[in-house]
Amino acid sequence: MSVKIKLHTLVIIVFVAFTACVPTKQFEELQLKNVKCEEELELTKEENQRLEVANTELNSKVDIMSERLKNYSEDSLERENKFRSINMNYDKLNRRYEELQKAQDQLLTGNISETRKLLEELQNTQAGIIEKEDQLRQLEDNLKRDQSDLNKYKKELEEKNTRLVELEAILYKKDSVVNALKNKVSNALLGFADKGLAVEMKNGKVYVSLDEQLLFKSGSTVVDPKGVSALKRLADVLAVNPDINIMVEGHTDDVPYIASEAIKDNWDLSVKRATAIVRILMENKKIEGSRIIAAGRSKYHPIINSKAPDARKKNRRTEIILTPKLDELFQILETN
Repeated sequence: MSVKIKLHTLVIIVFVAFTACVPTKQFEELQLKNVKCEEELELTKEENQRLEVANTELNSKVDIMSERLKNYSEDSLERENKFRSINMNYDKLNRRYEELQKAQDQLLTGNISETRKLLEELQNTQAGIIEKEDQLRQLEDNLKRDQSDLNKYKKELEEKNTRLVELEAILYKKDSVVNALKNKVSNALLGFADKGLAVEMKNGKVYVSLDEQLLFKSGSTVVDPKGVSALKRLADVLAVNPDINIMVEGHTDDVPYIASEAIKDNWDLSVKRATAIVRILMENKKIEGSRIIAAGRSKYHPIINSKAPDARKKNRRTEIILTPKLDELFQILETN
């Protein structure tokens, strides 16, 4: 039996009972209240259906929350649990309401007192439904706020992912440039590979290592002719690669340098050797001085920590470190 038919039955019952027991005015008032209750109940059920649809949509949105927003997800889960609890209570109230509707059939043998008691229970049930609907609306507002926060963080994550893709592209481009540069330098200096020159790639940079025997006599800062030849070939490669920065590092062994009027110690020797090499590179007019750094490392960055003659020989070297310009990468990092 539908709610509407049941309410009509109730009206008939009340009409019969009140015709016999109460004045017409009281009966009409009760009848008006009953009609109002019926209308409010219909409106309440429609509103409840709307809220249930809205709640279903919100639950669907909450399911796609990002793991990165764990705190917000846990918060939403707690609210969903409360929501389920309220729905369970709401279902209980509905079942109670149906039981009360069934009880109307028994009013045919009842009296006015029982009818009033039933109406009071119906009103209390309706009040409970309204309270639960208010709680549902509150949860809906909370879920909307959570969704707004999630959308905000999702947008931030998308922006960071975009920057990450840009960084990866730049790094890939840089690695490609470094590999190509290493191959060009290796090919240009191929004839010096067995004369104390090595080319390798480390940490995204190209290292050209030249032994002392290729460049300098012991204690001297004058570059040997065969070393000049190697440096000029390297300069030719660097001239056609203007996006490569150049650092020249002089290294000595741990044997103290005997001070002279021109050179005071190992620091002085390593710096002046680096400067001498820079001058030879800059004889190529296409290489700008702004690309080059001359540095002396003295004895403090050995290849081999040993006092053996062979180890000291390897430590006496000059390293030319070639690095791609990373202006694009730095710009992206600064925006972050």
